[in-house]
Amino acid sequence: METIGHKQQDGVALIQLNRGIINAINQQVLDELGEALKVFKDDPMVHGLVLTSSNDKFFSIGFDLPELYPLPQQEFGVFYQAFNHLCLDLYTFPKPTIAAITGHATAGGCILALCTDYRFMAEGRTVMGLNESKLEVPITYLADCLLNQLVGEDQARQIVSSGELYPPEDALEMGMVDQLYSSEEVISATARKIRDLGMHSLDAFGADKRLRVHPIESQVRSNLEKEIKLFLERWYAPEARQLLGNALSKFTPKD
Repeated sequence: METIGHKQQDGVALIQLNRGIINAINQQVLDELGEALKVFKDDPMVHGLVLTSSNDKFFSIGFDLPELYPLPQQEFGVFYQAFNHLCLDLYTFPKPTIAAITGHATAGGCILALCTDYRFMAEGRTVMGLNESKLEVPITYLADCLLNQLVGEDQARQIVSSGELYPPEDALEMGMVDQLYSSEEVISATARKIRDLGMHSLDAFGADKRLRVHPIESQVRSNLEKEIKLFLERWYAPEARQLLGNALSKFTPKD
């Protein structure tokens, strides 16, 4: 069963995370999302990309703990490396990208949203944040760099160390998201923004974006192997294993 839905209309590519309600991220999600990015990157009819969810409850809860927690370190390392490379591909996608956050975006789901050019979030009871510290594991190096760029060093440190999940108004005030809309308007608002950006030269946009993302991309790629090793050490540390194991009992079923 496919975990990603996608379509293209009027120059806007819409990619929907579609793995049950919570859109937990596993290797299949990464593979299918990566393939969609390749297709739309090379499609001259696509002027930009919207990343969203097929439901209004969860954008994505993050990693699929029931599937990933039991994996031996080498196998999980393959997944974690693939996640980092997928995030870099999304971050450096040469066309405009917007996350339409219609539901909760936590942990790895929040990281995916941070990798887009803009983030539009639904008003209401939706929350967004990086709760990895509550499980004694770090966020990805790319996410740390992006968060510092978006909200500033002091605020980023608070977000990461607290592991709190923030309602839309707080996420907007901090700078994690760019706009708030009603749940009914989020998708249409992102599509309008993509079309507005697409009215200008995509080559010029791509060149300007390259200047913007290259410093962080270069920094992350040069340190990626070391950072992945450090993450794996923490993921398999006894205290993290205990907390991750406890979190399994609270993990919402896929359907």
